[in-house]
Amino acid sequence: MRLTGANSVMRLSGVLALTAALVGGPVSAHAYASDFTVPPVDPQHWQNQYDMTWADWKDIPGTNWNDPNGRPGERGLRIALVAVDFPDQPFVITQPKRSDPFGNPQIDPIQRADVPRFYHDFYLVPNEYNHGRTIHEYWMEQSRGRLGVEKMDTFGAYRLPRNLFEYGLNEFGQAGACPNGFTCNGNLDRDADTVWQADLAVRGIPCPDSKCGYNVVLRVYAGYDETSIWQEFGEMRFDSKEDIPDDWGPPASDTALPNWAPTRYVEWTSWRAAAQQWGQSSIRQAESSGTITHEMGHYFFDIGDNNNNPFSDRQNPPGPFHRVGSAPWDMMDRGSFNGPGGHHMRWVIPPNMGGWSPAGLMLRNRIHAGIVPAANVLEVSREALAGTGLVVATVTARAVDPGPDGTSGIKVRLDGPGRPDRTPDCDIGTDPFCHGNTGWDHYTLEVVDRMGFDSFTPDHGVIIAKNKTRESNTCGYNCFDWVIDANPGDIGLVDFRRPDGTPVMASIADHRQLNDAAFHAGLNSGSAYEWVDEPNRLHFYVIDVRRDAGGVLSYTLAVRSLDGSGPQRRGVRLGRPEVSGRPGGVALCTFPLTNTGQSGATPVDDVYRLSVSSRGRGWTAVLDNALATAAAGHTVAVPVYVSPAPGAAREATVTLTARSESDPAATRSLACTVGRRDTNGQ
Repeated sequence: MRLTGANSVMRLSGVLALTAALVGGPVSAHAYASDFTVPPVDPQHWQNQYDMTWADWKDIPGTNWNDPNGRPGERGLRIALVAVDFPDQPFVITQPKRSDPFGNPQIDPIQRADVPRFYHDFYLVPNEYNHGRTIHEYWMEQSRGRLGVEKMDTFGAYRLPRNLFEYGLNEFGQAGACPNGFTCNGNLDRDADTVWQADLAVRGIPCPDSKCGYNVVLRVYAGYDETSIWQEFGEMRFDSKEDIPDDWGPPASDTALPNWAPTRYVEWTSWRAAAQQWGQSSIRQAESSGTITHEMGHYFFDIGDNNNNPFSDRQNPPGPFHRVGSAPWDMMDRGSFNGPGGHHMRWVIPPNMGGWSPAGLMLRNRIHAGIVPAANVLEVSREALAGTGLVVATVTARAVDPGPDGTSGIKVRLDGPGRPDRTPDCDIGTDPFCHGNTGWDHYTLEVVDRMGFDSFTPDHGVIIAKNKTRESNTCGYNCFDWVIDANPGDIGLVDFRRPDGTPVMASIADHRQLNDAAFHAGLNSGSAYEWVDEPNRLHFYVIDVRRDAGGVLSYTLAVRSLDGSGPQRRGVRLGRPEVSGRPGGVALCTFPLTNTGQSGATPVDDVYRLSVSSRGRGWTAVLDNALATAAAGHTVAVPVYVSPAPGAAREATVTLTARSESDPAATRSLACTVGRRDTNGQ
């Protein structure tokens, strides 16, 4: 097997950790040098979406995907934008600045006749309102220029025949909140299409089918998407449903109705919030909706929602919460809510905060959508790995085109006899971390960096995910991406504070529980650098990290079978170390490590586990990485950092041990002598 993208030389990186200080035997490393640490070179720095601003946006080097004149190379989408308002709800964007009950619009008003063009430009043309970000740019970035918006024609503004609440109270058991004298069974899509097509007929414009020749009809409606306000103007604003005042309730003419109404996830929100329509992939978008890219993912690629319900059990807890699938790392999950301020900032109009910069698509979804070249995916077989030995590849951040010979990710098929996923059965009715055990058939490994539409993901790093080729409901919801959480403990975030100041913690099902899920290279990063799936007999490694001169991030990754390492002879040699001084009273022993395994006709990479010990009173030795990799016949450098405490012996002997992960019998150790003179005289 040719190991596409394998590194032949490992760049020294990782993070530094205390290992041992020996004085005639093991003692605590902190006994003599408690202040001896070296800063990590790949630290985990996850950030809460609440704290993000547009200053966090970072351009992808060498790209200009938001050029409105840039044409997609393979598929251009033709969209009809139909703008509609209601007798009881004018376009918010036409009202005086911050004049409506929700505090919108955020900009000076525009004329009603200009609304369709305003939203056309908001979606497609970089400007001051959208902070330069467009839906055309999103799809061009995800597809490397293959897919985008070719054309968006505007129609309207049209006035629909019924009030907004007659459409908005037509879902999620809300009919009982319909005011007396009205019937809340409106179909917004149908009525919008009816007035639009009637207008086309009057103007003599042919309409050969239900979409009048367009790929999709985008219905932009006045008011709010209920998904963007039900919580913010419900339980976050009012301590209880009885506390909701009349100005957030139904029309004054109906005194029998309460000021609250049911909503999708929980028992109640304010009536005014519940009366709004919920955006859907039909496609319809309120003025507050920033999730059009998510809805387009449903519509154009038949990719479903991968998100759970983290809310309902707060009011009625009949069963456990269910952990989220891919959360902030994927646009088809709650990554559709990424953007400055996160998901609680999706109520602003125009919708240029939370939700306006959704995460990129996970590798599974880009494969499903056909927008990642097969040549950029290293695909391996679980069964074959036992016979061929481990694979090593350099994987480039997913926002960046790695070129025809580069690697955007690794896919590991769970093939072989029996069911694909051999994880023991669990019960989603009792275990909130159970993803079910049917349908999972492959792993993916990919690199996320905070640039482009991944600028508002919570961290950079390596995302390991178990995936399904076909979607199914095994997680307590429809799921197909299951991110392996490098830090599975409760992240301990306050979701919001009630009006009385009571904190409401993010539940175990909250999407931000995966904010710290990325794997990082090296020791003491705050995250993990390897993952072992014992039932599926796989071992995943994050070996090295590199950022090139242009700012592009890549990681060296490896995958190994636990059932075999191939027929190749494995070996390792450590060469004479070089001793040098470093600032701060630190000496450096640099050991050449050579892969002496026999490759035959096929290059044989290997991964080596490193450890270090020291002998000498008051000396401490640390590694910056527990792993190294080298192709057969190639040499890499392994640094060991050594430091004396005050009063330490004049010299220390430092021993490095390297053990092949493929064959533990292939182990070598070598010593390095370090004196005070090697620490710049300190």
